[in-house]
Amino acid sequence: MKRRAFLRFATTAAAGVLAAPYVQAQTKKFANVTLRVNGFGGAFDEALRKGVAGPLEEKYGLKVQFTAGATQADLVKLIANKSSPPYDLFMCDSSYVVELLKADIVEEIKVSDVPNIKRILPGFREFGDYGVPFNVSSVVPVFNSKYIKRPLTSYSDIARSDLTGRVILPAPDQIASSLYLLGMAEENGGSISEMEPAMKILSAAKPNIVALAQTNVAELQMFQSEEGYAGIFWDGRAHELRTKGIPIVTVFPSQGVYSTISYINVVKGMKYPEAAYAFADQLLSDQGMLAIPEALRYGVTTDVKLPEDLRRDLLFNSPERNALRKQIDWQQLWANRSGWIERVNKTIRN
Repeated sequence: MKRRAFLRFATTAAAGVLAAPYVQAQTKKFANVTLRVNGFGGAFDEALRKGVAGPLEEKYGLKVQFTAGATQADLVKLIANKSSPPYDLFMCDSSYVVELLKADIVEEIKVSDVPNIKRILPGFREFGDYGVPFNVSSVVPVFNSKYIKRPLTSYSDIARSDLTGRVILPAPDQIASSLYLLGMAEENGGSISEMEPAMKILSAAKPNIVALAQTNVAELQMFQSEEGYAGIFWDGRAHELRTKGIPIVTVFPSQGVYSTISYINVVKGMKYPEAAYAFADQLLSDQGMLAIPEALRYGVTTDVKLPEDLRRDLLFNSPERNALRKQIDWQQLWANRSGWIERVNKTIRN
């Protein structure tokens, strides 16, 4: 081979090798696409980056941008900017899906779009074809076994006479955090439309209540500093306390547990529906589904097989326990919200 011809061949071959990664990147299905998602912040968003966003970028070139904030404020922003939504996907708990549907700003998501929807367990998809449920969080009775030797067994046990000055409760301002009120009502013959039994329990518990925590972080710090030894808290947060060396026991009330489900919703008018469906499908895959439980021990919504260490730690870890998760009328709960807040504050202050 003549030297000039050889040099031309070598140059062409080298260029092909150098171009290969570029060509490969350009052939990825969602290269140059970025999905904007509101976030919950901290370890929650980081888990989703690891189990959902990272694999999607590696496989499809799809980028996901999480912007952490308060869900209520993010919802207001989304509703106020319908014509130019700030998010492509909206992440929220069950109660907020009610508001999304009222505002008519999210799309249906069908099995034909997201095949892994068929793996969702019965009862976890609360709004028909709207939203993809990927995580379940429960407000449950908890107690510090170092100080409380007689275990709590129900939501109503916060009124026990041996808990004077020892109980911490979430403030009633957030719907999900105040689900324990519904638990106390139904344990004592009440219902979502008849909350008087819950208010009687709350009134009886008044000498026990040392604080109404305004945020999850505040309540976590109160239990950690042993300002209180019993109360109502999120199951995942109770696990976090145990990892910090606080012997907080999570109670599974025999009459049922009150939970909220985290959903991902596709915003109307977003530019990349196929990419959104890919996100939802990865979220419901084994890798995506286990990301939050592995980080925070909140529950799963699909038929994923739980590793033994997770199965031991999760509140809902069997069909029998799943059957005790209470179904909630979120629309009525939202409608009753202001009345609940007023009654709780009045009861405690009086």
